[in-house]
Amino acid sequence: MDAWGMSLTCVAGLGVSGTAVARLLAERGERVVVVESTEGERQLAAAAELARVGAETRFGEPVLPDGATRVVTTGWAPHHPLIAAALRAGVEVVGEVELAWRLRPEQAAPWLALTGTNGKTTAVRMLTSILLAAGRKAVAVGNVGVPVVQAVAEPYDALAVELSSFQLHWSSTLAPHAAAVLNVAPDHLDWHGSMEEYAAAKGRIFERAGTVIYNADDPEATRLAAPYPRAVGFTLRVPRSGQIGVVEDLLVDRAFVADPVEAAEELATLDDVRPFAPHNVANALAAAALARSLGVPSEAVRQGLRDFVPDPHRLAHVDRIGEVDYIDDSKATNPHAAAAALASYPSVVWVAGGLLKGADVDDLVREAAPRLRGAVLLGTDRARIAEAIARHAPNVPVVDIPDRETGAMERVVTEAARLASPGDTVLLSPAGASLDMFANYPARGEAFARAVRELRARREHER
Repeated sequence: MDAWGMSLTCVAGLGVSGTAVARLLAERGERVVVVESTEGERQLAAAAELARVGAETRFGEPVLPDGATRVVTTGWAPHHPLIAAALRAGVEVVGEVELAWRLRPEQAAPWLALTGTNGKTTAVRMLTSILLAAGRKAVAVGNVGVPVVQAVAEPYDALAVELSSFQLHWSSTLAPHAAAVLNVAPDHLDWHGSMEEYAAAKGRIFERAGTVIYNADDPEATRLAAPYPRAVGFTLRVPRSGQIGVVEDLLVDRAFVADPVEAAEELATLDDVRPFAPHNVANALAAAALARSLGVPSEAVRQGLRDFVPDPHRLAHVDRIGEVDYIDDSKATNPHAAAAALASYPSVVWVAGGLLKGADVDDLVREAAPRLRGAVLLGTDRARIAEAIARHAPNVPVVDIPDRETGAMERVVTEAARLASPGDTVLLSPAGASLDMFANYPARGEAFARAVRELRARREHER
C-alpha cells in the first residue's frame, strides 16, 4: 500500500468533489467516512452510491470520526469545528486538489493551473479551447468542470486546472507545469480572515510552478510574482521583452519566442476575443501564455479563442430595447468583478446589490462614477452601495428595491428602463453574492433575463 494505506480518511462534504474523492479512496481500499450536514435527496442518493463501494456516510452535525488520520476537504474553512478539531489533534488536512496531485500516476498529464479573484472560469475554458485547437486531449478541471481526482488517471495531454483560494489553502505540494494569477482583490475575507491570508493562498500556486505567469497590470499579482525572477507577465499594454501583451489590435507574444529581445509573434486579434471587454482580453492573454508554455503554436491560440463559447451570465447580451442594451453579468459576485464590467461600457444604469461578504465598495463606485447614469439596488447590502454612491456620485439617481420575493427583478428592470436613455446600458453586475434572494448567481441572471423579456413584451403590447 502507498502512504494512504488502510488508514481512516474523513471526507468533509458530499458535494461533487467530495463524492468523487470518497469513491476513489474506497475503490483503492481506503477506509472512508463522509460527513455531511444536509440530508437532502441528492445527498442521500450519493450516500447510497458510495455505500456500494464501501464508503460510509454520516449525516448530521459534522464530527471528526474516531481514529481518523486524514481529512480531505472540498473547501471547508480552517475555523470550521471539524477542521479545527482535526488540526488540534494533529490530523492531516488536505484538499481534493492536493489529493489528486499526490495520487497522479507516473507520466501524468502536465497541469496548467490558474487562479484569481475573477475571470478564472473564462480563462480556463479559453485555455481548454486553445489546447483542443492544437490537437491536445485536454479538459477543464478543479473549480470548474470535473473534479481533478476523476481526471488525473485519464490519458490526457494536459489538464487546465482552475484553482480557488480555498483549494490552494489546502494544497502544499502542487507543482504545475505553469501557473498563472489573473488578479487579486478582496474576496472571501470571511473564510480567510484577512486580505493578507487570502492573497497568500493565491500566491501558493507559484511556489513550485515550472513557469510563473502573472498579470503585470494588477499590483497584487505582480507582488506575488516578484520573488520569481523569470516570471512572464501579461499586459493590456505593449509588451516588454519576456511579456505577452497588446500592440494596437493584436495579441503579441514576446516571451515564448526564440529571441524575446528582438522577436515577437502575433497570436490573435482583439476581434478574436469574445465577448470583447478589457478584462476578457486579459483572460485571453493568460490562457495564451499558459498554452504557449506547453509549446502550443500561435495559430492554435487564434483558433482556440475563436472557438471559445463564453459561459452564461458573464457580460451576456440579453436584449436591446429602445436603443438601450441589457447585459447580464450576474457572475460578478464581488466588487472587483463589477468594476471590470462597469469599465466596459461608457454610460451605465447599474443594477447591483446582494451579499458583499465584507468587501468595501467605495473604490468601485469612485472609479465608476463618471459612467453611472443611474442605479437600481436590491438585496441585503444595497444600503452600503447607496451610501457609496451618495459619497462619490451624489447626482446619480438611485432607486431602492426592498422587495425580496421572486418578482422583485421585474420591478428592478422596470425602474432601470425608466432611468435609461438611448445609448445607455442597463448592466446587472451586482458586486455581491446572490444567496440572500436567489438560489445562486445563474438564478439571479435568469430572473433578470426574464424580466427583460417581459419588458419587451409590455413595450410591444403598448404600441
